[in-house]
Amino acid sequence: MRKWLVVIVIISFCALATSCSDDSKSSESLADKTTLTTEDGSGGEESKFATPSNELENIQQDDVSKEGSTQAETDEINQSDRKVIYTANLRIEVKDYQQSIDEIQAQVSERGGYIVGSNRSGDSGEGSVNGHVTARIPQGEFREFMQLVEQGSSKVLESSISGQDVTEEYVDLESRLKSKRVVEKRLLSFMEQADKTEDLLKISNDLATVQGKIEEIQGRMNYLQNKADLATVTVHIQENNVRISGMNDEELNTWDQAKQQFLKSINFLISIFSGLVVFFVGNIPVLLPLAIIGVIVFLMIRKKRNKRSQEGL
Repeated sequence: MRKWLVVIVIISFCALATSCSDDSKSSESLADKTTLTTEDGSGGEESKFATPSNELENIQQDDVSKEGSTQAETDEINQSDRKVIYTANLRIEVKDYQQSIDEIQAQVSERGGYIVGSNRSGDSGEGSVNGHVTARIPQGEFREFMQLVEQGSSKVLESSISGQDVTEEYVDLESRLKSKRVVEKRLLSFMEQADKTEDLLKISNDLATVQGKIEEIQGRMNYLQNKADLATVTVHIQENNVRISGMNDEELNTWDQAKQQFLKSINFLISIFSGLVVFFVGNIPVLLPLAIIGVIVFLMIRKKRNKRSQEGL
């Protein structure tokens, strides 16, 4: 009986030891699984929020590849859709400077343009007024505007038109802008999913950089579009209307006109006399030898005539 009791106790002890060993192994296994899960979870978050930088690099590389295809896209653009910046210069002579300026301003306003600068120098009373005016005219009407200005002038001294094709640059900017918009959209989505402060800061910095590039590209596109839509025309104006101050016959009565005519006659005689004096005094080195030779020739001829007359007697 005692033997059986000892056997039962020994079997119970072995069973208890085996049970403890299994619990220990299961606990270790559970701990290992928990550790692995935690590590995987943290690694998943790191890879998750490392994505924006990777995405940014990938899209930037894609942006560069799109820049390489810009030339092909430019070749396919229709002639009417090309971006060409026109600059024109016109130099004219007019009889009335102010009247010409007023007509030019009226033509500019009528065509939906505007004046960007003007300058004037000289005195209208002396007929030496000159200046220039620079206007922005819609591209489709600036040639007609130049023709009207030329027709309204008394003489066209110079006329030139130059164009700069910026279509390729504009298409390239459009392609880059699309890529930057995609980057901005993805960064905004990543920002909504971020939980850590350092992740938010990193994404915010990348987003600020991308948005700065977007504003820069958009500004350049707006500048090119404005330059292509409105041609720049500079008109240089020179007044050619010589007037003598105080000599306007319409403002003078009969007596004043007679005095003016008398003064003109006196001035004419004085100018002739002064011209003769200048001529003779200035040419003394030439005229004096000629005069001496002439006197000698005259005396010889006279002597011969006197001798012939004496022989005839």
